[in-house]
Amino acid sequence: MAIPTSRTKEASRIILDGEKCKGCGLCVDVCKDFSLVIKDGKVAESDNPFFGCIGCGHCMAVCPNGAIIIEGRFTSEADLFAIPDKDNASSYESILTLFQRRRSIREFKDKAVEQELIDKVIEAAKTAPMGLPPSDVGIVVFNSREKLDRFAKDYCESLKSIKWFVSNWFLTIMRPFWGKAGDEMFRGFLRPLVLKYISEIEEGRNLVTYDAPAGIYFYGSQYCDPADPLIAATYAMTAAESLGLGTCMLGGVHPFIQYGKAALKLREKYGIKFKSREGLIVVMGYPRVKYQKGIKRTFANIFMVN
Repeated sequence: MAIPTSRTKEASRIILDGEKCKGCGLCVDVCKDFSLVIKDGKVAESDNPFFGCIGCGHCMAVCPNGAIIIEGRFTSEADLFAIPDKDNASSYESILTLFQRRRSIREFKDKAVEQELIDKVIEAAKTAPMGLPPSDVGIVVFNSREKLDRFAKDYCESLKSIKWFVSNWFLTIMRPFWGKAGDEMFRGFLRPLVLKYISEIEEGRNLVTYDAPAGIYFYGSQYCDPADPLIAATYAMTAAESLGLGTCMLGGVHPFIQYGKAALKLREKYGIKFKSREGLIVVMGYPRVKYQKGIKRTFANIFMVN
């Protein structure tokens, strides 16, 4: 058995063609499972792999002679494609410009986002690196404002059943367990956020998804590297920006749909298959405002190792 995920617990099958192999050893270099070796000038399967082939496909992709095929773990020869020419790749300057032009948008035009653009955003997000293949990231696609608004209302109804979670008595009890920083975050951020979400939705104002015309929720499984859905969401956000859409990452929803009966019902209603340690929603649409300046950001700390 290879490394388990929610989608498979079996190792991939390595198919070797000795006639095509020239013994260059590139596949051995890139296989970090140590599944491959060179024997008598040809590639062969190792007797001592690390985990068992995880289906990353590196060996298949690097082989100049097509001597290796990986089958299993949702990887196959049919997944190979020609890497785009380097001349068509973005320069550092163009990527930096894209990043600098982006700001978090919460004010959107009353205009639908074309399904073609949503599909392109999803296709770009699929290319995000993952901790272990096959990807255990799931997505929920909202392709209209009406669907996002309905989700926001359902979410706030779910919050009402767990308002005790941000009550003074509960926060006081929990402070010794999650410490000073946790207490400060709950009292200074999460509690007012929850109460504002609920009060505003009752007044007909949506501060959960900001009346965005489209959005995608990214989440993982119990096997998933917690970074995976966040990386995929970042790819989606960047792709949307390149297509002329404004975006905003919303992290306030995910933590409150993980536990309890109300959260379970919400997940089931919206096809969210698993609880997830990390996750967020990327809302997108045509910006209603245009920023004139950017604002420089900083890291909390930079330490250059000698």
